[in-house]
Amino acid sequence: MRMTAHTDYALRMLIHLAVFKGRPHTVNDVAETFGLSRNHLLKVAYNLRKMELVHAVRGRSGGISLAIPATDINIGSVIRRMEEDFSVVECLQRDGGACLISPACRLKAIAAEALEAYLRVFDSYTLADLVRNESALAALLGDGKNGPSARALPEYLD
Repeated sequence: MRMTAHTDYALRMLIHLAVFKGRPHTVNDVAETFGLSRNHLLKVAYNLRKMELVHAVRGRSGGISLAIPATDINIGSVIRRMEEDFSVVECLQRDGGACLISPACRLKAIAAEALEAYLRVFDSYTLADLVRNESALAALLGDGKNGPSARALPEYLD
């Protein structure tokens, strides 16, 4: 299974917000820090807001921040809600695909089992687990508004 960029960006945004908990950041801050598309991240932030994982405040002192504690954000749940298609093989598509051997093929069951195991691993982690090395992440992210601090990088790369 391959995670979409949308889900990857959502996880990065959540990590960013967890590291800088309590401080709202703009989508532009996150985009600049990670070197990602602001437009794409706007969609990600919108979806995370709909999922009630982030707060969004408009205006000069506004921005986005976590709506719930990082310990309450399950990574498997985020992935399930962000991804639209989990069909690792054609026969797992919503419409069943058009594979000729699908009625007799065992690949569908094996692929479904593999997908279940993949998601089960993510289910065992929360956002808090992803940011346990908060100091190292903060150094790599810089102040979260201007990108990483080049001086901070070497001490965490050894």
